[in-house]
Amino acid sequence: MISVLIIGGSGNISSSVSQLAIRKGYSLTILNRGNNEEIEGAEHLRADVHDTDEMKALLSGRTWDVVADFIAFNKDDAERDISLFANHTGQFIFISSASCYAKPLTSYPITESVPLKNPYSPYAHNKIEAEKAFMQAFEENDFPVTIVRPSHTYSTRFPFPLGKGSEYTIVDRIKKGLPVVSPGDGTSLWTVTHSDDFAKGFTGLFGLEKAIGNAYHITSDEILPWDGIYNEVGRAVGMEPRIVHAPSEIIALEDPEGKANFMGDRKWSLIFDNSKIKNAVPGFCCTIPFSVGIRRTLSWFDEKEERKIITEETNGIMERIIGRMERAYSN
Repeated sequence: MISVLIIGGSGNISSSVSQLAIRKGYSLTILNRGNNEEIEGAEHLRADVHDTDEMKALLSGRTWDVVADFIAFNKDDAERDISLFANHTGQFIFISSASCYAKPLTSYPITESVPLKNPYSPYAHNKIEAEKAFMQAFEENDFPVTIVRPSHTYSTRFPFPLGKGSEYTIVDRIKKGLPVVSPGDGTSLWTVTHSDDFAKGFTGLFGLEKAIGNAYHITSDEILPWDGIYNEVGRAVGMEPRIVHAPSEIIALEDPEGKANFMGDRKWSLIFDNSKIKNAVPGFCCTIPFSVGIRRTLSWFDEKEERKIITEETNGIMERIIGRMERAYSN
């Protein structure tokens, strides 16, 4: 039986990974601060991974076949994990991001050999620096790292081009017949992956010796334009969305906090070649089309009314962008 430690374990992506690991019969331990719902069937450890002394005491005398950290974001986190887990696992999986791939993109589809260089996004820059630290530890000290790069993965979050995925604001606007903003002319191609599909590829790497020292992105092969994503959400809620198109530069101007994420990721068409993960994990295939997956996401939000967070911040960004476009077209 494969033993697995997941750091995080109950988030948008990691919950699906945890649940599938249990269904596969793995011995699963989840380590986090206990702020989210527990995953049934897993051992739960309560600790702050940033507290080195607490972690060393907790890890004393324990080892796992696989350790996966879903909450490591930068070089410091990577160096901490290398120090903590060098003698406690046969494989360490770092969850990086497909946003690390070089922008602007010069060729399609995207493979793992695309250089890692994103001058727009501090988040991507920090993930790249973390990858470098892990690979240096692998090359110099045989630290058994595998790197996984998710792209836009959804389950308990919405995959929209604007706003926070954890909020309900854009769905609320669609339901009320209020306009929503789509980048460019709405035809940029985007890849969205349900976390249950992602989990199939991710858990398939557990204990895979040839995966050590390698990097993989794991995404769906389904490609949708941004307008198509909005329209599918509209079909799911029974309301045709009113879509306003806006240049990326206008969106970035009116959403300064989201500018780095948008300009460094969602502005670009993203189409992935998944040959590498399919070769590593025979039989891996995403089977949840967005038309089905988005209804699961909407059902999750419907289960508890308090999940339907609506923010004036996102509404304000939408209205400012829409106002600019209306003035432009009226002149």
